[in-house]
Amino acid sequence: MILRWTIMKNEEGMLIKTYLQQIHHFSRRLLVSLKKEPGSIQVNGMSQWVTYTLQSEDILKIVLPSEVPSDMITPKELPLDIIYEDAYCLVVNKPAGQACLPSMNHRNNTLANGLSYYYQKNSITSTIHIVTRLDVETSGLVLIAKNQYIHSLFSQMQQEGKIHRVYEAIAHGEIIQKSGIIDAPIGRKEGSIIERTVDLINGKQAITNFTVLHSNIRASRLEVKLETGRTHQIRVHFQYLGHSLYGDDMYGGYKDIMKRQALHCKQIKWMHPITNEKIQLDVDLPTDMEMLLKRLILV
Repeated sequence: MILRWTIMKNEEGMLIKTYLQQIHHFSRRLLVSLKKEPGSIQVNGMSQWVTYTLQSEDILKIVLPSEVPSDMITPKELPLDIIYEDAYCLVVNKPAGQACLPSMNHRNNTLANGLSYYYQKNSITSTIHIVTRLDVETSGLVLIAKNQYIHSLFSQMQQEGKIHRVYEAIAHGEIIQKSGIIDAPIGRKEGSIIERTVDLINGKQAITNFTVLHSNIRASRLEVKLETGRTHQIRVHFQYLGHSLYGDDMYGGYKDIMKRQALHCKQIKWMHPITNEKIQLDVDLPTDMEMLLKRLILV
């Protein structure tokens, strides 16, 4: 991948390494890899070192090094519902039941396995950089960066709250208030490496905003937005509120009419870090959640 910038008057006098770190958030690791590749840093068509002092109107060209795909992720042909793709990233509508990354319980049928095959087929030389992960049984939109540099930009944006996701959830019972904020710290549940719980003493700050779209005595259909990104945050917070999600037996929900947690990431939006384009992507609810809404008379 090639990146180009024209140096502005107020950036004159900066060393290339300073410019890349402070203006474009290059990591030290990425700078080291650039220094090892001849011709990866050019100014006005000439190779330069990272210690070169930039002048106004200089054209800085960076050729990002190719990445070696991880041998820990076996390429496997799997269906991928790609909603958006450009040279820098892609967004996939992940189905429920698919893990994002391989683990002891999910080795070969993960989103990463499918992406690895897709990259191999389309000559995309990159490891797998999943930016916005979802739980195995949560469906919806997942953002993936196509190289280490773009991943670092997205990570910075996440920390600054500049990647916005909207979820839809179906919870047990009627939530009377039309909207609300759940501000309750979350920590690891004692004795478990997986479960989380509201921990008012040792937990990390977690804030969830919600709007009730429809409700009745049996259930509430919710639109949910996060201000923080704690593990299992939505599931834990609605259990704390006394309204566990349908199908989420880990956090008090019942699986009698829904076999997985009724949670779906339906929208993602961000300002593209390279093109400065506003991106907003939306997907419909999956069939199982649509059927649950009809059964609960929430449509």
